[in-house]
Amino acid sequence: MRAGGSGRPTPAQPPRHRFRAALFALGLAIAVWPAAARTAASGGAPAAPARAAPYAATAGEAARLRNPGWLAQVYPSAGGGPVWFAPDGPRPGVAVALRALRAAADRGLRPSDYDADALDRVLRDATSPVADPAALARADAALTATFLHFLSDLRFGRVRAQDIEPHFRTAAKDAPFVADLREAAAQGRLDALIDAAEPSFPVYARLRALLRRYRDLAMRPAAPLPAIAAPHTKVEPGDRYAGVPALRDLLVRLGDLAPDAPQPADERYDDALAAAVTRFQARHGLAPDGVLGRRTMAALNEPLASRVTQIELALERLRWLPEFAAGPAIAINVPSFQLWAFDDARDTRSATLSMPVIVGKAVKHETPMFIGSMRAVEFSPYWNVPRNILRNETLPRLARDPGYLEREEMELVSTRGDGRLLTRVDAAALEALRAGELRVRQRPGARNALGGVKFVLPNTMEIYLHGTPARELFERTRRDFSHGCIRVRDPAALAAFVLQGRPEWTAEAIDAAMTSGRNRTVALERAIPVVVFYTTAVVDSTGRAVFLPDVYGHDRRLLSALGK
Repeated sequence: MRAGGSGRPTPAQPPRHRFRAALFALGLAIAVWPAAARTAASGGAPAAPARAAPYAATAGEAARLRNPGWLAQVYPSAGGGPVWFAPDGPRPGVAVALRALRAAADRGLRPSDYDADALDRVLRDATSPVADPAALARADAALTATFLHFLSDLRFGRVRAQDIEPHFRTAAKDAPFVADLREAAAQGRLDALIDAAEPSFPVYARLRALLRRYRDLAMRPAAPLPAIAAPHTKVEPGDRYAGVPALRDLLVRLGDLAPDAPQPADERYDDALAAAVTRFQARHGLAPDGVLGRRTMAALNEPLASRVTQIELALERLRWLPEFAAGPAIAINVPSFQLWAFDDARDTRSATLSMPVIVGKAVKHETPMFIGSMRAVEFSPYWNVPRNILRNETLPRLARDPGYLEREEMELVSTRGDGRLLTRVDAAALEALRAGELRVRQRPGARNALGGVKFVLPNTMEIYLHGTPARELFERTRRDFSHGCIRVRDPAALAAFVLQGRPEWTAEAIDAAMTSGRNRTVALERAIPVVVFYTTAVVDSTGRAVFLPDVYGHDRRLLSALGK
């Protein structure tokens, strides 16, 4: 091979010779990559600048990978060679990879994180007739690092779940795309590799389809609806409202009103529009009354770009979930105030049970996001009053009203394990409660705060599912009323679900156990995963888009983390 004074191949050199030279340079760079990457990630200077130079352009990308060692797996010190280049030039996979990076927004990611245009320029410069062979090595590694970053974001999410939800820890997922990347690029299977990196849940695919639809809607903005004039004014069916034409157009675009619905006369807010608004309200966590009030108007005027963001955040959270084994599972979405029970954890279409729930009160008693394992059902449970409730609520109440203990069917229990019970409150008992020598529990019965059943999923936060005597709260649209535990509207149905396969637990047997007043714990034959989740964008099994208020402000926190 003939080279000029700069060491670069002459323009007349055959391309295959130049790529072979680059292959040699790539092998040289691979030999020093692990040490160079570690040094660059820690902010120090490489020990051997001349040899580490071919990878200097990818050190930043390597530091952004979940595992910088992935590059060493793709480029082993012995064997390997370029991923994206053959002896006669770039592989077709280069175009596929760049196209996928440019279209990252279609998958709820941010294209600027991968800067496909800059990569394209690096690749073009590296394949020019006058390029240094080492430039080809740098370009190959740069595309590999960026594409691994992209696949990692699809597989695991852009941020770590525990950085946003401290209690949300899941089983580790593997990264098969690392070992498969080289072969996929060589055999033209990159699209399949990308698809395999994403969650396989059907709801994820439905959200991706919804993202495309709402991105398209957001690109064609409509005029905002006229505000309601007076602070306490509402528009009810039959009223006149200047925004009726714009309202009709918006409801048609969003799918809440049929496109062939007649245009109301005289700007009249008619029954057809009110019915469409009712559908809109039901999809946005609002009271479905068909009345145009302040909250409904705010939701109607919410920029569609904000809905796009909600969907992107939902996709991010779904990437945090582990790969569940086959079998039943239970999911609770806090902003939905809803529980679903699935026959098969891997298929959200298998939901056989759905019911409203009550979750922890925002700010003061928020229900944590976590994944637990339901291991037992406790019928006619005792309610052991948590220490924080005892200190902040029960003790002051008992000091004011000693008769409260008896009326609520409570008792004082020794914490020394001697079985001592007290049913009267006096100064000595109050002092023992303050000192932690006594605790308060409520006996099974109609007044018990847990209702007739408690669903046990051991965790350090003392969170569990249970019934409740306060049935009227389930009629509220927003249902954050508890101290953190999750109250279910139909505990008997949930008990039947988790005890399915146990023929002795008929509906009659469950009802009898819930009302007997005799405490009894039934261990499940197989633990059932329980996912306490948080997403403000949902697609139901019919394809209906549901957008919910950010009751705990978690969307704001996640959006801030993604922005960093």
